[in-house]
Amino acid sequence: MKLSEFNFNLPEELIASHPLDNRDDARMLVLHRKSGEIEHLTFKEILNFFNAEDLFIFNDTRVFPAKLYGNKEKTGARIEVFLLRELNSDFKLWDVLVEPARKIRIGNKLYFGLDDSMVAEVIDNTTSRGRTLRFLYDGPHDEFKERLFALGSTPLPYYIHREAEEDDVDRYQTIFARNEGAVVAPAAGLNFSRELMRRLEIKDIETDFLTMHIGLGSYRDIDVEDLTKHRMDSEQMLVSEELAERVNHKRDNGNKVCAIGTSVLRAMESAVGMNGHIKPYNGWTNKFLFPPYPVTTIDALVTTFHMPLSTMLMATASFGGYENVMASYKTAIDEKYRFGAYGDVMLIVD
Repeated sequence: MKLSEFNFNLPEELIASHPLDNRDDARMLVLHRKSGEIEHLTFKEILNFFNAEDLFIFNDTRVFPAKLYGNKEKTGARIEVFLLRELNSDFKLWDVLVEPARKIRIGNKLYFGLDDSMVAEVIDNTTSRGRTLRFLYDGPHDEFKERLFALGSTPLPYYIHREAEEDDVDRYQTIFARNEGAVVAPAAGLNFSRELMRRLEIKDIETDFLTMHIGLGSYRDIDVEDLTKHRMDSEQMLVSEELAERVNHKRDNGNKVCAIGTSVLRAMESAVGMNGHIKPYNGWTNKFLFPPYPVTTIDALVTTFHMPLSTMLMATASFGGYENVMASYKTAIDEKYRFGAYGDVMLIVD
């Protein structure tokens, strides 16, 4: 397919800039992918589409405070540094993005904190904005990480045009986040409250977790019209042996398996083996899903409403069908659904 086929006009006012007061208060558009029928409900009604012994799979990655500001040595220029991932804990090496990149060269030092107590040296260029930083800190690694993250703030998505606030520390994080490593939250999971998780348990709808540390590659602009030529950035993931066995047993027995978010969908499809069964997987994936990719590992998908031209929209369409999903997005805009990580929910079922 072509990139331009995933473009649409999204009014700025429909992009949610703040979360709702309660996680599970979102509206929910339900797409029945076989018929194309659309329903308008509330997210709390999601349980009506599932039965006892069906399985919800969540991404338990944890977002770390990746965005911080430093000052360049001598000039004092203010530099935004976006932490991507730690490369080496012994030498405190980090892969980062810097802005403005033209001011930052190999050998430059950056000072962080009110007292300039955290210092980093640029030791390599990786991409146009990418740099490798070595933090010059003599203390133990745990102490270093604690101090570094204390300087950072929540890395809100680019389409939310404001600085992170105190509430974002909690709300741009799922309630079950535990494995640190993401700079993008698994947005579909943000809508699950403790009360809703308890209601799943009461109805005997089962839950389980995989890990995919979502990076900025999900937001990187696609610069080719032919989608077969786009290459996703690699992201670290883990599907345990226990989860693989459980998913395969459920589907063999006719129970529904529901992926909570496109990151879960991508991880499942990265671990797929024969006959739609999945295998344990611990490593990296650059799986790029777009129609007409045949999704074989899940029966339902919970996702948010994504930005135009985004890889998450393309992954959604690979499961729901291109025509169905794009028609649903037109309806969502007409009905003034809220888009983005803090927005409303789309449920795709058969």
